[in-house]
Amino acid sequence: MANILIVDDSASMRNMVTATLQSAGHQVQSAGDGQAALNIAKTGKFEAVVTDLNMPIMDGIELVRNLRTLPNYKYTPILLLTTESAADKKTQGKQAGATGWLVKPFNPEKLLATVAKVLG
Repeated sequence: MANILIVDDSASMRNMVTATLQSAGHQVQSAGDGQAALNIAKTGKFEAVVTDLNMPIMDGIELVRNLRTLPNYKYTPILLLTTESAADKKTQGKQAGATGWLVKPFNPEKLLATVAKVLG
């Protein structure tokens, strides 16, 4: 299965997403903010990234922009998993290079199906 990076400033959300993905056999590493995630991403290779939007230090859209500048993440699926559902935020995410958008609270089956779809 895939090696996936989870990014969320909420420890409970990171734990729920991690448990969901691990139940499907994925390996998961997590970070509490975008800067920490970017540092982790630079030292490893992930097949997908699932990130929150609103986080301290570096938000999800800035993280997506930064990841897209790295050769290893030019085509990596990046999903935003957030409470935000406004069209302008989705547009910003898409323009930054996000692959998809899921709204919290998330449905575990939908998350797994979306991850499976973007991984091909």
